[in-house]
Amino acid sequence: MKRFKLLVGLLTALALLAAPQAFAAKKEKFGVDKRHDEVKKELRTIKPSTEKFKWKMVMPWPKGLPWYDVSQHFADTVKLASGGRLDIKVFSAGELVGPMESFDAVSKGSADIMHDWPGYWKGKNEAFVAYASVPFGLDDEMYNVWFYERGGLDMANELYGRYNMVVFPGGQSGQEMGLFSNKKATKMADFKGMRLRTVGWYMDIMTQLGASVTPLPPGEIYLALERGVIDATEFSAPAVNVPLGFDDITKYVISPGVHQPAIQNMLAINKDSWNKLPADLQWIVKAAAAETHLWSKSWLENLNAEAIDMMKGKVEFVTMDADTINGFAKKTEKYLDDLKAKHPDVKKALDSQEQLKKDFAEWREQRSRVAPWPLDQYSSGKHLH
Repeated sequence: MKRFKLLVGLLTALALLAAPQAFAAKKEKFGVDKRHDEVKKELRTIKPSTEKFKWKMVMPWPKGLPWYDVSQHFADTVKLASGGRLDIKVFSAGELVGPMESFDAVSKGSADIMHDWPGYWKGKNEAFVAYASVPFGLDDEMYNVWFYERGGLDMANELYGRYNMVVFPGGQSGQEMGLFSNKKATKMADFKGMRLRTVGWYMDIMTQLGASVTPLPPGEIYLALERGVIDATEFSAPAVNVPLGFDDITKYVISPGVHQPAIQNMLAINKDSWNKLPADLQWIVKAAAAETHLWSKSWLENLNAEAIDMMKGKVEFVTMDADTINGFAKKTEKYLDDLKAKHPDVKKALDSQEQLKKDFAEWREQRSRVAPWPLDQYSSGKHLH
């Protein structure tokens, strides 16, 4: 009996010794962190630097919007991680340049870095919108997969690079709300003649539906709504809308926000400023951008839930019917197909995103019936997202 136990113990020990090798072999074939080899190469040459740098950061955001805080968070993280060697001074919209002048300021080098929503630069190249938010497009989870694992960030850098910039994902605030409106609309015909504020490709789609659209910057929207110049506006997630006060001067929120399933922000850096940084500071900037990207999503989604509760009783939440949502999707599909036919950069980005959605579809289906509703709601049958 003792010999039998000894034999079992020996076989178990041998199995345990062999297990890591078997696991390692499987891991090499499926799921490898390619950056590890890059870091090993960097460590052979990288040296801690002592030189100090001061950067100017611009943005389209006025103080008071959460995105200003996201920008400051990034600057603070860089300063702390670098021990003050890279000090980024944050300028809100209008302090150094106008809200829509940030792109040119960084491109030309009068500012070193900007925090942005890429769709604002639609006039430079239609493809910028694909890196910001696409109607019925990627949500925040899928943007992360696309940027970090499917080549989306390389595409973004190729595009921004034409304008002398290096870019990193730098913030997400979840799905946008629908329209804050003084006109009730649940069917496609209801949007005809509506005067509204929106930007990006949704602006074109709504124009095709017969709406009168203007792409007002953030600081001008409230007055336009209050004075009746526009009937409705969309602008970001609930946490961003609360400080703007749209719920104080409108009657309805028309949901869902099909125009922006995600709000993607970027950090764009002047190439010359970037190239002057020693390698250790470049790695700090990369890490700070990724930390800001993760933190902003958690921070803002938590605020979004609180913001929705604050709006209850002040506005009526109206949901477009299924036929209307389907109609918007069909109109969007036709619009995007036409856009891809005219603009190779748009086609490249959107085809890549659509392929990701197709590749992810089976996993989305398999996991779709487990949603984090309160347990009493889930047990009563509320399962789908």
